Amino acid sequence: MPEGRRGVVVVSYGSSALLARNLVASTVPGDVVVVVDCFTDDGERAAVARLAERHGWLLEAPATNLGFGAGTNRGVARALAAGAGSVLLLNPDARIAPPDAARLHERVEQDPGVLVAPRILRPDGTPWLVRTARMDWGDGTMRPRSAPDGGADAGVLEWLSGACLAVGAQLWRKVGGFDEEYFLYWEDVDLSHRVRLAGGTLAVDGVATAHHDEGGTHPGRRRGRAKSETYYYFNVRNRLVFGARWLDDAGYRAWVRTVPRAVRAVLLQGGRAQLVTGAAPWRAAARGVRDGLAAGRRVRRAARGRGGAPGEHGAPGTGGAVPVGA
Repeated sequence: MPEGRRGVVVVSYGSSALLARNLVASTVPGDVVVVVDCFTDDGERAAVARLAERHGWLLEAPATNLGFGAGTNRGVARALAAGAGSVLLLNPDARIAPPDAARLHERVEQDPGVLVAPRILRPDGTPWLVRTARMDWGDGTMRPRSAPDGGADAGVLEWLSGACLAVGAQLWRKVGGFDEEYFLYWEDVDLSHRVRLAGGTLAVDGVATAHHDEGGTHPGRRRGRAKSETYYYFNVRNRLVFGARWLDDAGYRAWVRTVPRAVRAVLLQGGRAQLVTGAAPWRAAARGVRDGLAAGRRVRRAARGRGGAPGEHGAPGTGGAVPVGA
């Protein structure tokens, strides 16, 4: 039985137009809807405030850009304080029909230990995520979403995208929400891992469906496949942060040795053309390597300072990620 109302939390950054299109369509009266507006400018803040007033949303209005992880943590805290017993985390550029959102809430209400996502489609209807995503523990390589599901594999970490996730209050509090070290990207990989370490499970509901316009929250994004400098920087940086957090010394050294290959893979996500027409992607990746190594050293020093060792609680698990539904 549900312990409280159903919450929806969205972190917005220059996304008032997306909120008007997607969040309005994804919620119903009675939902505890919290919008965390990470500050961009006064005009955008005013636009989000008007939407919140019109639709009865709760508005968190920090003076700065908190990042996705910290912003979500703040929003979930507000939703739980307002009586939510389960929370749907939703990107501004994602939309889910209210009956499908209700299905996800029902799943976590029935099983407090599950973190569940819908199948996620692109705007044209092609699959974006229809099973748990998979990362190789050996070097952090993300396996293609179209790759066959090979079942449980001790060398693979399964994870769920933060674009659309449902979680119960009990599990959220148990794992402590998102790790705010990441700021943007990889925090969902980290959360998925901690859910598994805490004895929880990951699930993709094969019936509930969300649509996701990936990258729609980047106002300066070019047309086509090109990515922003923000995308390159944080994907490169946070791969190193994740490895520093969860791998032992030998494993982390192996990750560091594969930095050139990892950088190439991230940059190619934006296509080859921009790599020969400008220095911006290369500059962003170089900064990501520099800052990721520095953050990794800080993370590992902190682990040792607490009397532990980096990676001692991060042994890869198996199983636990089960698509459900027809």
